[in-house]
Amino acid sequence: MRPSGSSQLVLPRRRLLQAGATMLAAATFSRRATALDYPIGPVRLVVGFPAGGPSDILGRLIAQWLADRLGQPFTVDDQPGNASNSATAAVVRAPADGYTLLLVGPANAINASLFDNLGFNFLRDIAPVAGLTREPLVMLANPSIVARSPAELIDLARTNPGKIRLALTDPGSAPHASGELFRMMTGLDLAVVRYTGGGPAALKGTIEGQTELMFEPLSASLAPLKAGKLRALAVTSAARSPALPDLVPLGDAVPGYEASAVSGIGAPKDTPMAVIDTLNAAVNAAFVDRQMLARLAETGGSPLPGTPADFGKLMTAETEKWASVVKFAAAKSH
Repeated sequence: MRPSGSSQLVLPRRRLLQAGATMLAAATFSRRATALDYPIGPVRLVVGFPAGGPSDILGRLIAQWLADRLGQPFTVDDQPGNASNSATAAVVRAPADGYTLLLVGPANAINASLFDNLGFNFLRDIAPVAGLTREPLVMLANPSIVARSPAELIDLARTNPGKIRLALTDPGSAPHASGELFRMMTGLDLAVVRYTGGGPAALKGTIEGQTELMFEPLSASLAPLKAGKLRALAVTSAARSPALPDLVPLGDAVPGYEASAVSGIGAPKDTPMAVIDTLNAAVNAAFVDRQMLARLAETGGSPLPGTPADFGKLMTAETEKWASVVKFAAAKSH
């Protein structure tokens, strides 16, 4: 007896389904194998600031560590401009294969609410890989100011409204956001002086007496402090900094105040989790290496160990925190 017409159609259809399943499994295996073999070639770490600056220095430090740890070149690609948004956009558009990474910094969290039309959503389009460091800023005063503590500075500002000049750098920077957070939480009437040249310009202005007060990352504060050109009143972190152990946290005088420059590594969304886990493990290994810890300390930061999810939660919290400061300062960029 001949098979019926319907049974003749069943066998080819089954074979077609089996073939499709085999191809899907092979493709899945291929992707997994590629992720497990990662990296098999050079990896690019994109930094949104100029060569020689704090971000570039940190990027090169961790890139060399990853290269030594994972056996492939990790090169730093400095792409300054547009408040680091150009660099972030370049990584967002890159293939999600782990070969293009982003050095994440405070500007990423601040820019999310500062800019109206970024063309990307940082928290959605950049996958968290690993935290690197948390660097406090220092509340710096011109030596002409009689205040020698945050409490004395606040009392002085309240009895002299509009007389103390606060140097603020470009919107989106950690010094700008830290200064605005201080104004927001204290309600002080400070005369704001804006510097478009960034940290060096504001430092020069405060040293020369054009302004009396500013906030600057710890790493950039040490030289003028050692030279006696500025006076440190407090650190902006929740706890004292090992680099300046005699300085009290600003939060002692302004309860709840905390501001720091958080850095880490991100990747394009949909980057395979196996790749992210490989990178995360390599970064966390740096935090138990004495020589690497010493070099990280030279950048002014404290290590941020943890999982990709831990870093993701931190960046979400930072983004929400700075959104309220941007709203207070009525700062907007386009």
